[in-house]
Amino acid sequence: MKCPICGQETTWQNNPTRPFCSEKCQTLDLGKWATEGYTISGNPLPELDRDAATDALADDSQQ
Repeated sequence: MKCPICGQETTWQNNPTRPFCSEKCQTLDLGKWATEGYTISGNPLPELDRDAATDALADDSQQ
């Protein structure tokens, strides 16, 4: 199989970084997720009213 980051041939069995060929490629992939380099198509979510969400969390914790 090929590493999804660099395309180098790699193995699945006995490969602690699978499906990547190396820890470097694994880290690069994680970085893409962390910086929102990957997206999933779909309808945008409505904006979150942070004050309302904070109030709701406070109400839940008092029960």
